[in-house]
Amino acid sequence: MDKKEIAKERIKILFKEADEVFNKNSKLADKYVSLARKLAMKFNIKLDRTFKRKFCKHCYSYLKPGINCRVRTKNGKVVYYCMNCKKYMKFVLGSYK
Repeated sequence: MDKKEIAKERIKILFKEADEVFNKNSKLADKYVSLARKLAMKFNIKLDRTFKRKFCKHCYSYLKPGINCRVRTKNGKVVYYCMNCKKYMKFVLGSYK
């Protein structure tokens, strides 16, 4: 295994841990997200679509829909509203065939 594959596996683990620990300690979940982002930047790894939607692009906090994030669909887009920094993120809905 090369370093990029190890880093990808570590990123998956960090997001899983952030999901598990969020209800007890949201700050620790945010820390896991920042560690995962730093790993991705260090090894020049592009994050998957599923990971990109799990944190705020403005304040980098871990998002849980219904708890600290509002999710809406509008004009073929998914709109995430972060309740921590009060900003929006828009993602295009892909065509599923």
